Amino acid sequence: MSGILLIHVVISLVAIISGIVVAYGFLTADRHNRSTLVYMLTTALTSLTGFLFPFHGVTPAIIVGIICLLIFIPTALARYTFHLAGLWRAVFVIGALVLLFFNCLVLIIQSFQKIPALNALAPTGNEPPILAAQVALLVVIVFVGFLSLRRFHPTLVGA
Repeated sequence: MSGILLIHVVISLVAIISGIVVAYGFLTADRHNRSTLVYMLTTALTSLTGFLFPFHGVTPAIIVGIICLLIFIPTALARYTFHLAGLWRAVFVIGALVLLFFNCLVLIIQSFQKIPALNALAPTGNEPPILAAQVALLVVIVFVGFLSLRRFHPTLVGA
C-alpha cells in the first residue's frame, strides 16, 4: 500500500468512527464538540486526499469526492458560522449524515473489492450482497436522520 493510500485510508476510517460518534450525539442531543471537529476535518481530508490519486477522466470516485465537498461547505457553515441556529441545525444534521453515508458507502464498495471473502460474494459489484449492504446503510442513515432531526436540539449558550 502506497504512503498516500495508507494516509487516505486511515483518515477515512477516523472520519467514519468519529462520524458514528457524532451521529450518536444527534440521537442523544449531545454536540460532541471534539468528535465533531475531528469528523469535519477528517471528512474534508478524505475527499481532498482522494483527488491526489492518479486518474484519467471523470470516475465515480471523483464525482463522490466533488459531491462530498459541495455538501461539506454548507454543513461546516451550519456548525461553525451559524452555530446550528434555526434552519442551520437541520442543514448540519442532514449534511453530516449524508457525508457519513458517502464515507460508509465507499467503505462498503472498497471492502467488497479488496477483501477476498467479500469479493467472492460480489466479484462484479452488482450482486445482491453488496446491494443489500448499501440498502441497509441507506435505511440506517435515513432512520438515524429522522430521529436526529427530532431529538438533536442542543443549546449553544456559552458555546
